[in-house]
This record gives sequence, C-alpha cells and structure tokens, in this order.
Amino acid sequence: MSYKITDACMNCGACASECPVECISQGDTQFLIDEGTCIECGNCANVCPVGAPVQAD
Repeated sequence: MSYKITDACMNCGACASECPVECISQGDTQFLIDEGTCIECGNCANVCPVGAPVQAD
C-alpha cells in the first residue's frame, strides 16, 4: 500500500528529501506523494515531525 500525506503536513520538506524514488513534491498547500511511484518504504513517515504521511487505503 502506498503512502499519502494528510492535512497535518506543515510543509517542512523533510519527507521529500528522504524519498529514494523522488515521488514527493510540493503541492499548492502541502507536499504530495505520487502513489503510482511510491515504493512503500516508509522513509517519509519515519522522518515526518507531525506524522503526516500515512499508508493509503
């Protein structure tokens, strides 16, 4: 299951710098994950200070 970023995102960018496949980008109001590219490694969730990245349903 890929990850998605919730509204808890505070736009710090920590997740994007840790993604090995560069599937996280800055959106209009928060960072976004390309779920088709995500390899489900969990690096983004591990470094996020607010727990914004979660596994998608």
